[in-house]
Amino acid sequence: MSKKCKNDAPWMRWYRSRNNDWRLRKKRNDTLLGTIEEQYDIDLWRRNDMKLGNYLDEKGINSLNDLITGK
Repeated sequence: MSKKCKNDAPWMRWYRSRNNDWRLRKKRNDTLLGTIEEQYDIDLWRRNDMKLGNYLDEKGINSLNDLITGK
């Protein structure tokens, strides 16, 4: 299991790769919702094989971060 970066927010559970300027990389849009639901312990009330990008487009949400934080 990877360690968290000391600058990560407390609600982040796992290490996410970062760009050269230490900003988090975007989550790939072809990630399955089942994976997101498991990692963040949420229920999105959609099929597990739906892709993240399709879900975000459907809901009009800009990013995974906005989905998780409810912004």
